[in-house]
Amino acid sequence: MDTLADLLDGVRAKGALITQSILSSPWSLRFASGAQLTLVTMLRGRAWIVPAAGEAVLLGAGDIAIVRGPAPYTVSNDPTIAPQRVITSADYCTRTVRAVQDDGPALSARTCGVAEDGSALLLSGAYDGKAGISGRLLDVLPEALVVRDGDNHFPMLDLVAAEIARDRPGQQAVLDRLLDLILISTLRAWFDRPQSRAPVWYRELDDAVVGHALRLVHDNPAHPWTVATLAAEVGVSRAAFARRFVAQVGEPPMSYLAGWRIALASDLLRETNTTVGSIARKVGYANTFALSVAFKRRRGITPTEHRSEVAPRVRAG
Repeated sequence: MDTLADLLDGVRAKGALITQSILSSPWSLRFASGAQLTLVTMLRGRAWIVPAAGEAVLLGAGDIAIVRGPAPYTVSNDPTIAPQRVITSADYCTRTVRAVQDDGPALSARTCGVAEDGSALLLSGAYDGKAGISGRLLDVLPEALVVRDGDNHFPMLDLVAAEIARDRPGQQAVLDRLLDLILISTLRAWFDRPQSRAPVWYRELDDAVVGHALRLVHDNPAHPWTVATLAAEVGVSRAAFARRFVAQVGEPPMSYLAGWRIALASDLLRETNTTVGSIARKVGYANTFALSVAFKRRRGITPTEHRSEVAPRVRAG
């Protein structure tokens, strides 16, 4: 069972907003592109990432941060400094002073900032628009996570820095694929940390019986599973199975199954135009009404309301 591979299978950066910014102290940038995920690293210097909610996170040179959107966040060399500029998807690269004076690019098109000789060099890559990022993945990520360079060195950052140094044919495609690889590598490094509290679908369970049951649920969520049928499939008694499942997963089997089905339905509502009735049957509910009741119980809104909320972001891509 490799659920991470399944969740990342559809993730494809396409026209990702990837730039490096040269910055002189003091500096503070507010990112408001609305991207679902953004990767941020300091090629030189260090910075603080201040998410929309939660504590500021220190980012050292070579560390990689993943910031979960779409809420705006701030990157600065001092978290107490007010943002000096707001970066949006329409204006993601601030031209340098020389570029403004000369009315043309002083550096490569993807090198931004204020001065050409600033001490800090920030690299960011935003998944703009519809990138196939699963809600099941977003739900388990904090607003901002950091993987330290000392824990995991990412040589792909060197490739990105070299690629954006000058314009070349096919550059966007190269940068898109590199961004995907860095995202996957960073997520694996994060989940592998004992303190990260990796989701049950990622970590290796101590109980092979429960692991087998999870594979059955993930591979065929539409099957009419019950505690009894799952116990029979894995070869233990109903009571023993229920007890071992709660001990490993932290919730009863049917509660986990319902959550997984609703998460699948949420992804399908966001990523496809399939009818709610068809989605209901695909994830294990008899009809639209049954899915709507379960969805509202879990998410507080109906499937149709959920689709209406995410539809503008899908269309924007």
